Amino acid sequence: MASVPSLASSVHQRVADALASALPEAGGADPLLRRSDRADFQANGILALAKKAKANPRELAATVVGGIALSDLIQEIEVSGPGFLNITITDKAIIETLAARAADDRLGVPLSPTAGTTVIDYAQPNVAKEMHVGHLRSAVIGAAMVEILEFTGEKVIRRHHIGDWGTQFGMLIQYLLEHPHELDHKAAADDIEVSGEEAMSNLNRLYKASRALFDSNEEFKTRARARVVDLQAGEPETLALWQRFVDESKIYFYSVFNKLDMDIQDADVVGESGYNDMLAETCKLLEDSGVAVRSNGALCVFFDEYKGQDGNPTPLIVQKSDGGFGYAATDLSAIRDRVANLKADTLIYVVDARQSLHFKMVFETARRAGWLNDEVKAVQLAFGTVLGKDGKPFKTREGETVRLVDLLDEAVERATAVVREKAAKVGLSEEEIVENGQYVGIGAVKYADLSTSAARDYKFDLDQMVSLNGDTSVYLQYAYARIRSILRKAGDREPAAHPELELAPAERALGLHLDGFGELLSEAAAEHAPHKLAAYLYQLSSLFTTFYDQCPVIKPEPEQVVAENRLFLCDLTARTLTKGMSLLGIRTPERL
Repeated sequence: MASVPSLASSVHQRVADALASALPEAGGADPLLRRSDRADFQANGILALAKKAKANPRELAATVVGGIALSDLIQEIEVSGPGFLNITITDKAIIETLAARAADDRLGVPLSPTAGTTVIDYAQPNVAKEMHVGHLRSAVIGAAMVEILEFTGEKVIRRHHIGDWGTQFGMLIQYLLEHPHELDHKAAADDIEVSGEEAMSNLNRLYKASRALFDSNEEFKTRARARVVDLQAGEPETLALWQRFVDESKIYFYSVFNKLDMDIQDADVVGESGYNDMLAETCKLLEDSGVAVRSNGALCVFFDEYKGQDGNPTPLIVQKSDGGFGYAATDLSAIRDRVANLKADTLIYVVDARQSLHFKMVFETARRAGWLNDEVKAVQLAFGTVLGKDGKPFKTREGETVRLVDLLDEAVERATAVVREKAAKVGLSEEEIVENGQYVGIGAVKYADLSTSAARDYKFDLDQMVSLNGDTSVYLQYAYARIRSILRKAGDREPAAHPELELAPAERALGLHLDGFGELLSEAAAEHAPHKLAAYLYQLSSLFTTFYDQCPVIKPEPEQVVAENRLFLCDLTARTLTKGMSLLGIRTPERL
């Protein structure tokens, strides 16, 4: 089905046409239409245009009003203040537009006319290391952006740039070579699935043992360092043992992502090692073009705008003086691959804000080299820190980093208790309680993250996250479940749009907000701002609560057509909620 123009876009066009007729030299000017408390919409652009044309703004506004005929779309339009236009939509237009939106699975949301190809780099754990709370935001924000962009028509290529290379692997591989059974599993049979916890337990044990030996035994340290050289040279036995660490880590990674209700495909995991063959060529291209220069034996890129405390320029080191490659070489090679081979026109990096300087320098280097330009852009979707209730970085009582698995398990446990309190009233089975506890707990964690602007730090407060009140995913999930309950109790009355009816204020408010779903999604996609979708859904739930309180749907039983129209608004609200929540990676149980 073709996309449905929103009421805002239809009104915008009417006002723009009248404005162009009243002031021809302003043809194509934006009337700056926005939602208003004084009417349905307000046009604010006339003041600036009148000033530019040296015209009286109220007189120009009156002329524009005279050029707009009242119709099935616009019920009333009046001049306000120094030249604002207050515009009220007809009830008929609201319901007819919503009915057209309700006719397809996309809810009338258009595909972006400028859709291209985006590579999004997110969820980047390190091999042989436990995932902690710091890994949460990249995974959750990145997954939401993937869904939002894909829904607007973008071709999205996922990339999980895992840390799977470096000097620490010499120590791990050498120890495993000398203790070959350290990664063996108790559940060794082929038909028994190894748990993520067991995989991580083995990796932790081996890491601690190898580190202790590395720190205490000089001969082992020498052998471990030699093993790094073998790894970089691609020696077969060393590579095979390295692969065991990667495979073992993936068992663990995927178990954590599964708890997060996230789908991570093996083909999308391209770690640091995936760009090894490109590193030398990347350095040569930069040096030959003069973008990078040798300084004290290292290959560096200098920037006048980035200086250290001593006042000297802070360089981006692409290759170290000993010939080793830094993170910059890998990141620049990844850009080359994503632009030349994956044909991306946008690169999004969902990475901690504390790495902003590194990525600014990497992106600028890529621009100087010609790998990024006006047609191909790279952006860092930088995120802030997860804080505890005390406003300090989230740690355990012992001061250690919080394991992500423990945090998710506790969220599910708290949420299950909340669900269980309501279970008897709804008639949930034990199986449903457990399943809904998973959905509510994981949804609570994701929503707390996504309802905050990514750039800001946020406090991790499980008590608040699983609360039934306030801006939480539980509030949204209960709103959805309530609507599904209403629809089940409607008996033989079916949702049906009735444009001929006069709408109550709460019905109008809900309808106008539903109409803005598509434009909100376009904005969230363009600005890489999933928190705007979360805010929209919270407001939608709040408006529905007001509507349900003020406009009886089932009891007291309204007139047939009124009931059908209100059931239609309920149904479209539920569909919009579940679609929006799914784009954030959050499930909406039918009964709670």
